[in-house]
Amino acid sequence: MSDVTRGLLDTSVIIDHPKIDISLLPEESAVSVITVAELAAGPLDTDDNAERARRQETLQWVAATWDPLPFDAAAARAYGRVFAAVRGVGRTPRSRFADLLIAATAIANDLPLYTRNPSDFFGLGDLLHIVTV
Repeated sequence: MSDVTRGLLDTSVIIDHPKIDISLLPEESAVSVITVAELAAGPLDTDDNAERARRQETLQWVAATWDPLPFDAAAARAYGRVFAAVRGVGRTPRSRFADLLIAATAIANDLPLYTRNPSDFFGLGDLLHIVTV
């Protein structure tokens, strides 16, 4: 039996990575293609040149560090359960669409989700192990 921790890093963990105590992160980490999409949009969402450069650097670091997990057929099926769970607690799934796609990717790959924003995943505790960092 292995004691190695594995997990999917939410976009919030990637963005705040320089500020996070790495002992709180899994030994083997992955990112979702959805996180890469969010990061690709980041540099286009600011008029500040220094911030744009910082966001571009983060995107390049992620691209060089991970081969992102795809949003595949298994993740699409998991998304149906995620959607139902979020609606079941009275939330609107569309307002956190990217977060829920990331959660579905974690479920499809049987990985805990490491996040800085656990409230984004409220209602998913029965489907997914959420680790707050």
